[in-house]
Amino acid sequence: MKIGILQLNSTIGAYEANRLKLVAAYEQAVKQGAEFVVAPELFLCGYPPRDLLLRPDFIEAGFNALNQTAAVVGTVPLCVGFVDRNDARPGRSLFNAAAVLQNGKIVWRQNKSLLPTYDVFDEDRYFEPAKSTAPFVFNGRKIGITVCEDIWNDEDFWPDRRYPCDPVRELIKQGADIILNISASPWHVGKERTRLEMLQRVARDEKVPLVQVNSIGANDELIFDGHSVALNRQGEVLALGKGFSEDVLVVEVDSNTPALKPNWPLKEEHLYRALSLGIRDYVHKCGFKSVVLGLSGGIDSAITAVLAVEALGAANVMGVAMPARYSSSGSLTDAESLAKNLGIRYEVLPIENGFKAMEGQLAKVFAGTKPNEAEENIQSRLRGVTLMALSNKFGSLVLTTGNKSEVAVGYCTLYGDMCGALAVIADVFKTDVYAVSRWINRDRVIIPTDSITKSPSAELRPDQKDQDSLPEYDILDAILQHYVVEHLSKDEIIKRGFAPAVVNDVINKVTFNEYKRRQAAPGLKVSPRAFGLGRRIPVAQRFRAV
Repeated sequence: MKIGILQLNSTIGAYEANRLKLVAAYEQAVKQGAEFVVAPELFLCGYPPRDLLLRPDFIEAGFNALNQTAAVVGTVPLCVGFVDRNDARPGRSLFNAAAVLQNGKIVWRQNKSLLPTYDVFDEDRYFEPAKSTAPFVFNGRKIGITVCEDIWNDEDFWPDRRYPCDPVRELIKQGADIILNISASPWHVGKERTRLEMLQRVARDEKVPLVQVNSIGANDELIFDGHSVALNRQGEVLALGKGFSEDVLVVEVDSNTPALKPNWPLKEEHLYRALSLGIRDYVHKCGFKSVVLGLSGGIDSAITAVLAVEALGAANVMGVAMPARYSSSGSLTDAESLAKNLGIRYEVLPIENGFKAMEGQLAKVFAGTKPNEAEENIQSRLRGVTLMALSNKFGSLVLTTGNKSEVAVGYCTLYGDMCGALAVIADVFKTDVYAVSRWINRDRVIIPTDSITKSPSAELRPDQKDQDSLPEYDILDAILQHYVVEHLSKDEIIKRGFAPAVVNDVINKVTFNEYKRRQAAPGLKVSPRAFGLGRRIPVAQRFRAV
């Protein structure tokens, strides 16, 4: 059987645009000889729709789009994800479902059985799980149709399973001789490999061909990488979709053609492609065309600018240097060099006069006190005001440039450098920022060498260095990886060789700065545990690591 795989990018709520894209790709796959076509999970409405699912008009628009799609589908079936109603009570009012369309009609429905509620997922809030599952019979074959999480519970692959049932095994017991999986599987570093290994194990153990179609694109914080795959009965790769790009594949799943061996790019390239896709989709899906960001001459603003140019083109990126009394001449030189290398609009808008005015305004009430972070943060907030003025005047979104290491420990200023619409590298540790920057410069210097090699500094007081307040970044990032991502306790981290005083300090900083992160711009998720939706910690709480 030749399966058409439609690896497509949908926009949440853009039913007509999604439908037209789906139909065009379906027709392309049919022309290429597809006998059965699959499209991603909840493709018609976009994933994740979140509380739009509470609106009856949103659900009705989905049915209209599904029926309009069915009307143009011919003898070659199309399987696509949609939101179905559940009229049975008790139970939630909706299903996360797959529909098979053929000859102008909806000929089969299969509801999702396993509803994830971990990390960024909250499907149990909206959907009722399937009461049963059964194969769809087509041309004498029993096709097992599963929806994303339904295939992520193989007992032979996962030592600690989340669910008591395995929909794939249930379908196999009923005679399914091919498994299809429609997915919207968000990406983080390394997930493409884990996903493929898991799917290969399922195909090999169950001795059936397996096809998974995965979304690509970004919706708010989540990035979908594609890498759709077709496997033979031995779990060997017959076809692999592009990463972070739309793709249409037609694959003979019963073929004896030589298997493919995936050639995965470096981590740095995957991060680069994922983050630039995240910027592009966030900006365009929000209805904007251009962005503006501060250029400090440092590595974080430099990599953010490079990613923005990759996403939107140089004509749609403005970089702004905003020097004050503590800014070094090298910072301005590096910012200007970066702008020239990228070909973006570059403006120098000093904030010193505004800083002096604020000092004068506060002189009476600040009398008798020593300068501290209050004066430092005025500078950062003046820069935020400047960027927001440019945003309002020119209709450009502001990109924030803080990395995960800084965001974790609060080494950032509310309403200052945290000011903006999208936190591009908020889930990228500083050590990875350096690694990606070196990858960007692999063929020629784009990011000035000094931006990479000089000691990082916020330049808010004389001779300031990041390491005046923080451990070296390799140590800080390792502790944060253990604590934030892996959920290790303080004692477990110390046992790994880190100084107790440093571990205590880092954990306390993470705890005390939750209020800042709650007010931060959405950040693109590229790690297994990002701040924001995937890490829900109360702000007003007094539990402390002991």
